Amino acid sequence: MDVMKISISFKSTFVYLICLLFVSLFIYAAVSKILDYENFRVQLAQSPLLSAFARYVAWGVPAFEILISILLLSEKWRTVGLFSAFGLMVMFTTYIYIILNFSSFVPCSCGGVLEKMTWNQHLVFNLAFIILGGIAALVQSSNFQYNLS
Repeated sequence: MDVMKISISFKSTFVYLICLLFVSLFIYAAVSKILDYENFRVQLAQSPLLSAFARYVAWGVPAFEILISILLLSEKWRTVGLFSAFGLMVMFTTYIYIILNFSSFVPCSCGGVLEKMTWNQHLVFNLAFIILGGIAALVQSSNFQYNLS
């Protein structure tokens, strides 16, 4: 019985720490984009994939990052937040992969410290967050199902 409590406690702590990592990343990224909104919008407008939607994406991405952060901090909505964080990171990573492999022009629309990374470093960084987010989402959803029983 004690081993089961420790296991559940470890899983909960692991998930919570991953949530804090995502919240830190998303709030930092959102604030960077909002503070340098005009530059972010212009860089998105230069993107071969997003130029037609730059105005909407420039507001939508930071808003979504903040919304996901709120979900991650809420026990009730944490599972939705983790799957949303995972999905957003998959979308960001897919975008980077497409730009790197199929575009002649590679715009930079990251802010702050992330802007200092090369695109390949950013790809690896995102893949690490995808792995962590996927594991945390699966652990959280299994805890959620277990708690419903």
